[in-house]
Amino acid sequence: MNHSTSSVCEAQPPTAEALPGALPEALRAELIAFRRDLHMHPELGNQEFRTTAAIKARLELAGLEPRVLASGTGLICDVGTRSEATRPMLALRADIDALPIPDTKTGVPYRSTVPDRAHACGHDIHTTAVLGAGLVLAELDRQGLLPNPVRLIFQPAEEVLPGGATDTIECGVLEGVGRIIGVHCDPKVDVGRIGLRVGAITSACDRLELSLDGPGGHTARPHLTTDLVTAAAKVATEVPALLARRVDARAGLAVTWGRLQTGHVCNAIPQHAELSGTVRCLDLAAWRDAPDLVHAAIDEVAGMYRAKTVINYIRGVPPVVNDAAAIDLLAGAMTARRGSYAIEGTEQSLGGEDFSWYLEHVPGAMARLGVRTPGDTRGLDLHRGNFDVDEEAITVGVELFTASALLDGNHL
Repeated sequence: MNHSTSSVCEAQPPTAEALPGALPEALRAELIAFRRDLHMHPELGNQEFRTTAAIKARLELAGLEPRVLASGTGLICDVGTRSEATRPMLALRADIDALPIPDTKTGVPYRSTVPDRAHACGHDIHTTAVLGAGLVLAELDRQGLLPNPVRLIFQPAEEVLPGGATDTIECGVLEGVGRIIGVHCDPKVDVGRIGLRVGAITSACDRLELSLDGPGGHTARPHLTTDLVTAAAKVATEVPALLARRVDARAGLAVTWGRLQTGHVCNAIPQHAELSGTVRCLDLAAWRDAPDLVHAAIDEVAGMYRAKTVINYIRGVPPVVNDAAAIDLLAGAMTARRGSYAIEGTEQSLGGEDFSWYLEHVPGAMARLGVRTPGDTRGLDLHRGNFDVDEEAITVGVELFTASALLDGNHL
């Protein structure tokens, strides 16, 4: 092989047949310990100061230069050197916040030490996988084996509508980024496997807060009052049913109430009632129409009982819509590391994810990362106090991210 041909070959991204970047056993053990530390010290959205400091310290120890976001929580870190000739980077995104629920696990040494706080959605796994990928890629860059710089994004406040991604994007984290990928833990998928889907993989999610008011009175004379208990009950049951007949069923528009509060004693009709819940939607077009539709349905039902309404419709997140080329990249990366048998199709869920905001700016995709130990029948689920994972998922996540970074040039 002559010199010119050799140079061309060396400049191209590695092929799937021989990818470097296997996770060293010592680093694997360190990452498990790092995840357990995060799990023991969960922090809510925009309060992730300890988490941010831990990530920053480990990246700096590897010789990298992380930058904390202007809010004081969350950070970004570029691996590799950019130049004017460098094509747009691949970004790896992790969310770092926890949930305001108690950790009810027993028999594990890494149970949350913070009352009513838990990593019950797997963000500690997402964070550790991106951190591990960054450390592996930094070593590959030192060896001259990283074909293009990669940006690590550790985002705060994913659980806070409309999501910390909007603030993160305003900080300029997508400047120079051409594609973004991420993962989300899935307790219905065995560890060692990922779920992929082209198109919408999550749903839109908004928050709805409603107040009903009217003159109360004695329960012996409900005809002289605005019976807010009945009005609230009717709104809770009839608004979702009414919307189901006014929107194409394929749009999956659903109002689900999580709180209904009214009254103080059994023989007095109250003057005030409150409901709050979520509005979820599978379809982007229907999501854009949802506020007007929901307002109209509430006013119609509440008006039948002479209740005055104050509606606070809080926009959340649109669906995560996976780009086909980004899904091809993730599929190629997983195949390179573990074989095509480790990939399965997945359905669109009604869960919301602020990763969707990144995809309003650059193409990308989110994979479902299997975290269930094969044969486990406990039925663990997200947003429950007993949620836990098979920590082998950390290794799988690192493998997926590093292979994607190495193969990114093959999926322009």
